[in-house]
Amino acid sequence: MPQKTLLITATDTEVGKTVLTTALAAYRQTYAPSTSLGLLKLIQCGSGDRERYHQLFDASSAIEIGESLAFAAPVAPPIAAELESKEIDLAPIWQNLRAMQQRHDLVLVEALGGLGSPVTHELTVADLAGQWRLETLLVAPVQLGAIAQIVANIALAREKKVNLRSIVLSCSQAVSPEQIAQWTPIALIESLTQVPILGILPHVEDLNSLSGLTKAAAGLNLESIFPRLSWDKI
Repeated sequence: MPQKTLLITATDTEVGKTVLTTALAAYRQTYAPSTSLGLLKLIQCGSGDRERYHQLFDASSAIEIGESLAFAAPVAPPIAAELESKEIDLAPIWQNLRAMQQRHDLVLVEALGGLGSPVTHELTVADLAGQWRLETLLVAPVQLGAIAQIVANIALAREKKVNLRSIVLSCSQAVSPEQIAQWTPIALIESLTQVPILGILPHVEDLNSLSGLTKAAAGLNLESIFPRLSWDKI
């Protein structure tokens, strides 16, 4: 089975990248257990994301959690590296990703911050996505002002030649159907951006619940981005 790599980025911080990453992994673990999966945090500043991967998936022999470049301070990587008198070397990250691609059918790479967030003093997440030719999902929050954020991020993605597959609308907090329809109208966003929306990721009350994460991913049109993985229909 050919390997596939997907970068999960966003319009901003704290909008649902980790929820989507773990939801996709939980869904795969439930409905395509015969495929192997790698999880990789691009760079981690502060704590949280890798720890959640380990908490949720350490018991699974089919999921490998890759080693990330990590810094203690929860700030942008160039600043976090400076605080530790270090430099950011992207070569080991690329080599780690390539090795994981060889070992697994699917590798989910969670980015940091938003698409425009700096990775080094010269490069943003968008630059890496374009240069590394990674198929990309853009997570956007269901909130007032989301349309403008999405349009601006799509423009950046096109400028940097990012292979942007889809947009996921994320409910980081509980919202009503009326708020979803008014704040993030799917037809309008798709018309403005010419990028398909994969679906709406609902608010997940218990982020430690594999069944809850699996259910959250079930409402997304996964077959449109993973046609070769033959994920079973729910």
